[in-house]
Amino acid sequence: MNIMFAWVLGVAVLVILLAVFLLLRRRETGDTTRVNAAPAREEFAEEITYFPASPPHAKPKPKLDIPEISWRYGTDRLVLMVRDPNWLFAYWEITATKQEEFNQQYGPAAWSSSRPVLRVYDITGIHFTGDNANNYTDITVSDHVDSWHIEVGRPNSTFCVDLGRIFPDGRFVTLLRSNIVQTPSIDISSLVDEEWMWIEDIYRTISRYHIGSSPMVTEQVAREMGLIPLGISSPGFAK
Repeated sequence: MNIMFAWVLGVAVLVILLAVFLLLRRRETGDTTRVNAAPAREEFAEEITYFPASPPHAKPKPKLDIPEISWRYGTDRLVLMVRDPNWLFAYWEITATKQEEFNQQYGPAAWSSSRPVLRVYDITGIHFTGDNANNYTDITVSDHVDSWHIEVGRPNSTFCVDLGRIFPDGRFVTLLRSNIVQTPSIDISSLVDEEWMWIEDIYRTISRYHIGSSPMVTEQVAREMGLIPLGISSPGFAK
């Protein structure tokens, strides 16, 4: 009887201990879950700054006062330039005063009823007086442009250009006349610089005398031989 009571008591104690153990384990597991489930603190990039936004002692850069380029000077002009053996370039400016003078002379509607034209004169080999050109070519331009590339296709020739207006009846009135230009030749020049060829021959003659490596000694011997005139020398020889 006593043995049976002791056995039952032992089993009851084991059950109680097991229940206490499981309860404690559940509490520990629940605390760990709550700890792991806590949201992590977010870090933003602005919290870490590697470079300052601006130097502590930076001074603002001064603004450069650059004057504006004036494209008009209030002067009636027509300038002709040579671009290459086959092309010319012209630019011009016509003031309001010139337009008023034109309308006063040819009628209030003269400007609007006429069109602008560049008249290119070939004046190679002649003294140009305005009406004796070898030939000319008319190029229609716009009232809204002030420059033009002109293809002439004539190397080694002389040209002059008029900027004017052509009326419906074909009458041409000159407003501006350019300077005279000459296009270069497209061939290799046949001219020979005789003076430089002569000097080159002199130094070729000097080089045939092996009198040492000093240029001053070579110069002195050449002068005594009469190969180098006293009035012709390089900057180095002049020293």
